[in-house]
Amino acid sequence: GGILPGIIKKNEAKLKKRPDDQKLILETGSYYVMEANAFVQGPASILPPEKYAERDAEYQKAKALYLRGVEILEDGLEKRQPGILQAARGAAGGGTADSEAPAGFEQLTAEDVPYIYWLTAGVLSAFSIDPLDLSTGMKVGEVSALIKYAYRLDPDFNDGALDDFFILYYASLPEAMGGDLALAKEHYERALEKTRGLSSGPYVSWAQAVCIPAQNFPEFKYNLSEALKINVNKNPSNKLLNVLAQRKARYLLDNADIYFIDTDDREQE
Repeated sequence: GGILPGIIKKNEAKLKKRPDDQKLILETGSYYVMEANAFVQGPASILPPEKYAERDAEYQKAKALYLRGVEILEDGLEKRQPGILQAARGAAGGGTADSEAPAGFEQLTAEDVPYIYWLTAGVLSAFSIDPLDLSTGMKVGEVSALIKYAYRLDPDFNDGALDDFFILYYASLPEAMGGDLALAKEHYERALEKTRGLSSGPYVSWAQAVCIPAQNFPEFKYNLSEALKINVNKNPSNKLLNVLAQRKARYLLDNADIYFIDTDDREQE
């Protein structure tokens, strides 16, 4: 958290000299999204209610970071696959069956999935902060089409990262916009299988996106307890994500009364 802003600043300077360096583009764009989520929006989301002004200021800072990451990643993806952003805009209009590849998407490969993953995370996170921002809102359909196709290209990307993403995606959207609790559960189960019990993320995503709206406190408590049982040192490559997920789990458990009318442990009907 302390060094990431400095790394981003150095990378921006490098990008001016090497604007076509794909490794640098992906690294810098993803770092912007990480910084915004883990060290700006995340901490702001657990500020007490009386600090609403500070929270809002941090959210706006996070949004700016997300959008800078999106800008870099869009540029990188377009350079890799010319015309893909226009194809995504066309796919956002619908008209393509789920079993078919949207026009122009055939050029994408598994190597493009990391760009799509971080691009989608940046767009949807920025939109969640400011749903009235029409320019960001217009990108939601585009990245949704891209991320669904990315899952077809590499469903095991980063040990289930896409499944974890789709838990939140399908559970958070209204049905009219593609929300589907059955699909959310399917991806939850796949995420647990692919992470082999070494990731807290799927448990926290399910507790937050599904259990709170359903007011199912026992399942909420179970999932967060499972998230906190995971030894973050067993999977060094995923340690930071686990630490952050467990921080969120502790906050949700400690503040359950904010989210639930009834915090009785008995299984709900």
